[in-house]
Amino acid sequence: MSVLVTGAAGFIGAYTCQALAARGDAVVGLDNYNDYYDPALKRDRVAALCPRVDIRRLDLVDREGLAALFAEVRPRRVVHLAAQAGVRYSLHNPHAYVASNLDGFVNLLEQCRHAGVEHLVYASSSSVYGDSATPPFSEDQRVDRPRSLYAATKAANELMAHAYAQLHGLRGTGLRFFTVYGPWGRPDMAPVLFSRQILAGRPIEVFNQGRMRRDFTHISDIVAGILGALDRPAGDERHQVFNLGNHTPVELEDFIGVLEKAAGIPARKVYKPMQPGDMIETMADTRRAAEAFGFEPRTPIEVGLPPVVHWCREYFGTTPDPSLRPSTSLPSKAP
Repeated sequence: MSVLVTGAAGFIGAYTCQALAARGDAVVGLDNYNDYYDPALKRDRVAALCPRVDIRRLDLVDREGLAALFAEVRPRRVVHLAAQAGVRYSLHNPHAYVASNLDGFVNLLEQCRHAGVEHLVYASSSSVYGDSATPPFSEDQRVDRPRSLYAATKAANELMAHAYAQLHGLRGTGLRFFTVYGPWGRPDMAPVLFSRQILAGRPIEVFNQGRMRRDFTHISDIVAGILGALDRPAGDERHQVFNLGNHTPVELEDFIGVLEKAAGIPARKVYKPMQPGDMIETMADTRRAAEAFGFEPRTPIEVGLPPVVHWCREYFGTTPDPSLRPSTSLPSKAP
């Protein structure tokens, strides 16, 4: 089966390409390799995870280039993971989100409908729940009060895909991801960011005085959910939305504690007030995904986080300040 993956050099994209190729699908990817974070990390990620996947450098805002790629590849299915990510970045760079997440998405929808794509699976986000939802977040709750422009664009994507399903018969599935982590993760997100800072003996900023809970979800569980959804297109409704999360929110202080244990170094914490756009708690109700395609997250942070710390140590070469001494209650080496 021919599958086109957008955002193929991204964290979730590269692992998805790897999994699709491993099961024998013909995979072609695209990525614009933008500099939201170091493009060298994206290139290294691709080389490590999916070196034999054909990944083209292309931006979704390039209509002609996208049309040419569709004409060449003729994908039967599309996994759309490309987006301008980040909540805080959207406060200062709004046009990047409009271009990538709105203009780019409608360009992709147009190509999918004209090419007769049988199923489009696209990334949404837990951030769409904003101020309206009460944990655990279910797909039936309101998503019309976002806390950031990023969240607003993701909610808009769901409406756009729904419209194309109704108007043009394009079968689509939106997946609301909950705080995805793992080796080769995004360097601006807490699992990698905190790991690097702890290893280097630098302080970490803990927002809302540490009173936050996140539904951290391992990349292996997310990829299993993506493939499960991809293989089960929507029925008569033609468009559907699912949560993909661990359904186990973790206190921020407990999360930091697992990183400290894996690193063998105590974190130097600097407590900060709540940041604009952040959510205090996320928690996924995953019953709908479990019923539809057997989604069952299996990885607790005690298992999933230590390899992130190990990868950060190996990839970034971060070492602790020799003046620091590990706590006697922590192991001296990462497991």
